[in-house]
Amino acid sequence: MKRIFLTTLALLTLALGATAAWAADTPDPENTLYMDLKDGRVVIEMYPDLAPKHVARIKELVRQGFYDGLTFHRVIEGFMAQTGCPQGNGTGGSGQKIKSEFNNHRHYRGVCSMARARDVDSADSQFFIMYDKAPHLDRQYTVWGKVIKGMEYVDMIKKGNPHANGAVTNPDHIIRMQVAADVEQ
Repeated sequence: MKRIFLTTLALLTLALGATAAWAADTPDPENTLYMDLKDGRVVIEMYPDLAPKHVARIKELVRQGFYDGLTFHRVIEGFMAQTGCPQGNGTGGSGQKIKSEFNNHRHYRGVCSMARARDVDSADSQFFIMYDKAPHLDRQYTVWGKVIKGMEYVDMIKKGNPHANGAVTNPDHIIRMQVAADVEQ
């Protein structure tokens, strides 16, 4: 009887531990984005603790459908893929600047960070996804998230002309972006 009790207790402990580990590895749907590309879905975990204003603004734009159909206008192989410009050439935005929230998160493969002009407080709607590490960007651009699934689809985004600062002719686009909490499973 004691042996059955201990076995049951051990199994219950393992089950609870596995459930807790699964829950810890499952991103918060309110802070997770689904970005659908021509080749598949990219899942981005957002970091509201590192960049609360940026995450809030991105979610607001996503919920408005702002990013749906926008192109990856600047894509540099081995560096990054940039999107979020309604003009498709890197000169536009949503019209609402966001004060910088530079943080200590590093720029490496899969990291999502805000694009900006020379003014450190000029981030708006444009962002980029890193293909590789770029320490020269650390603490110079606001990191707000990271691709946690589907990076192979980001790798498939059409690359730009390396002699034209990554400008892309006939660029790929975002089919749809959604906040995971808004998606019915």
